[in-house]
Amino acid sequence: MVVTMKQGTPQSEIDKLSAALVARGVEVSPIVGTDVVILGLVGDTSKIDDTWLEANRNVARVQHISEPFKKANKKFHPEPTILDINGARIGGERLAVIAGPCSVESEEQLCGIAQEVKALGANFLRGGAFKPRTSPYAFQGLKYDGLELLMEARAQTGLPIVTEIMAPHDIEIFEQDVDIIQVGARNMQNFDLLRELGRTKKPILLKRGLSATIEEWLMSAEYIMAGGNENVVLCERGIRTFENFTRNTLDLSAIPAVKSMSHLPVVVDPSHATGKWWMVESLARAAVAVGADGLIIEVHNDPANALCDGQQSIKPKVFGELLDQLRPIAAAVGRKL
Repeated sequence: MVVTMKQGTPQSEIDKLSAALVARGVEVSPIVGTDVVILGLVGDTSKIDDTWLEANRNVARVQHISEPFKKANKKFHPEPTILDINGARIGGERLAVIAGPCSVESEEQLCGIAQEVKALGANFLRGGAFKPRTSPYAFQGLKYDGLELLMEARAQTGLPIVTEIMAPHDIEIFEQDVDIIQVGARNMQNFDLLRELGRTKKPILLKRGLSATIEEWLMSAEYIMAGGNENVVLCERGIRTFENFTRNTLDLSAIPAVKSMSHLPVVVDPSHATGKWWMVESLARAAVAVGADGLIIEVHNDPANALCDGQQSIKPKVFGELLDQLRPIAAAVGRKL
């Protein structure tokens, strides 16, 4: 439910109504605009009588929200969310560029790539320390040693680091050492993990599940936000369809769809979507054109010998060329790179 207050309502009256609503068992999320104040009500709003609200002389309008997600809903938060992570932003006019290897392999590999992608224009460094793999025999990542190497790369370059968490028991160390905690596609509906992440204040990069609908994806974001952590970035990384030419099917229509419903920023991962390095550039260009707030791209100095997903990684030189291609596209849709 959304309650729009009349223009010029004194703050004391807004506080009085908010306290009365809380007493009826709902959470009140105020949205303060230049000319109007909106109260977003979260919880069991069936306890709230519309006529009681409408009788208040300071209430202009009462609206019910049919979607099950509330905090992620654009009606509760009309302005797009912009996250500031150590001076680098996700959301707003400037596009976020998250780049780096699929997996952390060594200090030389990671720090070398970090320095190259920063020089070319990346403003975040990605790298997997813990690797969820379909096969138990595949490389599973360097784990905590990988986290140490990511921190070293950050110290050398200043780039905020993005890496994937696998289990709730690692949240404390991730909260201490990582700038953006990534929830992978396989964990999008790991609700115990999402609830625990809701108790942190770290930004969460939430990837869309393998076959998740847009509403299911937003409901997973809602789990995190309902716990108190509203610093969520959505990541479209392709979904599983009948087509097997590509690793997944990149759903570019999800970007404008989400933006019509939610205020959360959305980035696109063309690397995992396609599984083919030669398709990354085309889909990155398309993602910017349809309104993505950023890209997460796998970059490796030696893809042929990468320990993980080398077939979808591009070399630093190609990454630099891609950013040059993206600048005029970004300008055409009112963004900067």
